[in-house]
Amino acid sequence: MKHVIALDVGGTGMKAALAGADGTLLYETRRPTGRERGPEAVVETILGFAADLRDAGRERFGSTALAAGVAVPGIVDEATGTAAYSANLGWRDLPLRALLSERLGGLPVALGHDVRTGGLAEGRIGAGRDTDRFLFVPLGTGIAGAIGNGGRIEAGAHGSAGEIGHIVVRPGGHPCGCGQRGCLETMASAAAVGRDWAAACGDPQAGAADCAKAVGSGDARAQEVWQGAVDALADGLTTALTLLDPQTIIIGGGLAEAGRTLFAPLREAVRARVTFQHLPSIVPAALGDAAGCLGAGLLAWDLLATEVTA
Repeated sequence: MKHVIALDVGGTGMKAALAGADGTLLYETRRPTGRERGPEAVVETILGFAADLRDAGRERFGSTALAAGVAVPGIVDEATGTAAYSANLGWRDLPLRALLSERLGGLPVALGHDVRTGGLAEGRIGAGRDTDRFLFVPLGTGIAGAIGNGGRIEAGAHGSAGEIGHIVVRPGGHPCGCGQRGCLETMASAAAVGRDWAAACGDPQAGAADCAKAVGSGDARAQEVWQGAVDALADGLTTALTLLDPQTIIIGGGLAEAGRTLFAPLREAVRARVTFQHLPSIVPAALGDAAGCLGAGLLAWDLLATEVTA
């Protein structure tokens, strides 16, 4: 059976699969990233995991994978196959595509940014599958974005297109790791909601999910924290839709699991802000934490298609 290797590398864990030509995940497995062991150990873990997946494909399907797709966090130069920088995993200017291809016996390898790769999957087979132009925004520890256009994801001139989390929505606000203050992700990420709710309720262990539950029960303090995040998010999204004019905004990540508690006030807040702009549909992501792995498989199949037509 024809298949490719799909690998989604996260800060704490890796999700992997063997993917068929129709995008179906034929075999799935996970493994810890082990970042506490240092960047060199993480790279060896990735290479070893990919080799194990190749061997699993031989055993299960009687054939070797045709290619591999790998999604990683941080700054990624997809053209050169370089994992340029990752604060979480500790690498810089890592020629990961070349290292993987060598470990896999010369197999062609596609390297992608984790959020753009997840956006690719959401656009083609998830919540944006009937949309030519969309914006995928996962709300997690931080906030990132992927700009979908015609079945592709726009990387930008320098590989950093879609960084919506660093739109300044509250000038002079909370400091951000990027060096600015008041960035969207300091106000509306799951981490930001958890921080503000912990301060409001006095429980340092409280998180964003706890805030969402408290909103549902009518807690006024939680509603104030939640609405503050929703308003900041609406400001950031309105800026993005003014620039990009998407048909659909797809919201994913942990905060989206709040469902109607998030989407009802967010849609209303964005609606209140638009003037001349066309109001996009704002919908939840469909693929959950499988998006990165599914997208990595699509990257691999796209690479093969490109080689055939080249």
